[in-house]
Amino acid sequence: MSSNKIPQFPVYIFDLDGTLMDSARDICGAIQEVLAAVGRTGVPDTRLRKYIGCHLLAMFYDLGFEDAEIDPMIAHYRRIYPERKHGMTAPFPGVPETLARLGGRKTTATIKSTANTKIVLEQFGLLRHFDHVQGTDGFPAKPEPDVIFHSLEALGVEPRDCLFVGDSAADMEAGRRAGVPTCGARYGYGDVQEMAKWEPDYWIDDLRELA
Repeated sequence: MSSNKIPQFPVYIFDLDGTLMDSARDICGAIQEVLAAVGRTGVPDTRLRKYIGCHLLAMFYDLGFEDAEIDPMIAHYRRIYPERKHGMTAPFPGVPETLARLGGRKTTATIKSTANTKIVLEQFGLLRHFDHVQGTDGFPAKPEPDVIFHSLEALGVEPRDCLFVGDSAADMEAGRRAGVPTCGARYGYGDVQEMAKWEPDYWIDDLRELA
């Protein structure tokens, strides 16, 4: 089914970038620094945005880089991105009040590490709304379902009792593979047509529709 009438769920699992946080300017800014350092300029942010929420490997491969070049570039990104201190990042409209009003337990399933996810949520006053925080820590990233499975295990819940909210095709694929109901956020950075191929159970244009 694909409906805007969304029932309440016992547990909500949220993607971070593009779903809760409007973080594209910081993420793309750090990527542009990495590309400039290897003499690659002229890649528009609009092209980079579609990779937010996916492993950096996919982006660098698509941009034509070889394996030997990519590892140092990823290390460079991981060093400089935190240095930006999320200065150009903010919650999407309605996120703080929705998390405050929404019943049920809440966790995350994001490509960021758990530690970095907690830093972002704490910086913007959102961490207090979460019962658990789960990032991608040394296991395969979305669209593999591992990060969702880790959240389910931590909370001791069944997939059917959770709603996974994300903004990318990788999110929707991971949710399907984990067996959880999915909700596509059309306001994020993902390609809506690609998301639709995974037949989300629900769609939203604003996080406030959940509550």
